[in-house]
Amino acid sequence: MFTGIIEQIGSVQKYLALDDSQTGGNGASLTIENAGPILKDCHLGDSIAINGTCLTVTEFNNDSFKVGISDETLRRTTLGSSKVGDKVNLERAISGNVRFGGHLVQGHVDTIAEIINRHPDGNSISFTFRLRDSEFINYIVPKGFIAVDGTSLTVTGVNYQEATFSIMMVAYTQSKVVLPLKKIGDYVNIEVDLTGKLISRQVELQLGSQISNENSPLYQLVSRIIDKKLSSSTRND
Repeated sequence: MFTGIIEQIGSVQKYLALDDSQTGGNGASLTIENAGPILKDCHLGDSIAINGTCLTVTEFNNDSFKVGISDETLRRTTLGSSKVGDKVNLERAISGNVRFGGHLVQGHVDTIAEIINRHPDGNSISFTFRLRDSEFINYIVPKGFIAVDGTSLTVTGVNYQEATFSIMMVAYTQSKVVLPLKKIGDYVNIEVDLTGKLISRQVELQLGSQISNENSPLYQLVSRIIDKKLSSSTRND
């Protein structure tokens, strides 16, 4: 679990689509450098979020570390298009003595989004994104949390028909994360707020159990409405 407060900006040192070394696992791997400040207490098997994607450290030294990337992660995230020199957000998993300044971020990216607009607003920058997978827009609400490349941000606007949403980034945050380095047409990793997904699932379960139970108030209400509509239609005919 993470907070969405980025600790370090690292750089892609190497991306291999097939790494057959012992630490590569015969799959894709990513090596990140300029990560020294977050590696002082690192151990093999630790979790580090790279642009919001929770990955497992398989090798490290004083400045860099390697992670393996599964096929599912490649499908869900932008990591498969990583190039040498790309800047990435880095955050270690939460420890017991960390102040919780962002929101609960799992590091399980839901989808990616395209930057379709960015413009200055005073000393802030406004960004608008379009989701690749439009169904996730239902979990995004104005003034709610969202993780963009692992950065905890507040949603300022949502267009549910077009599957777009906007955020505002203040001046201080601009120097601490990679998003301001990106341009219109670039893609970012998106993780919607876990709370919204949990609430949605509970509502689905409750509605499902109510609809399937003939003695439930909801089932009886729907039945009365249907009977009334059918009765009205019969009279009109």
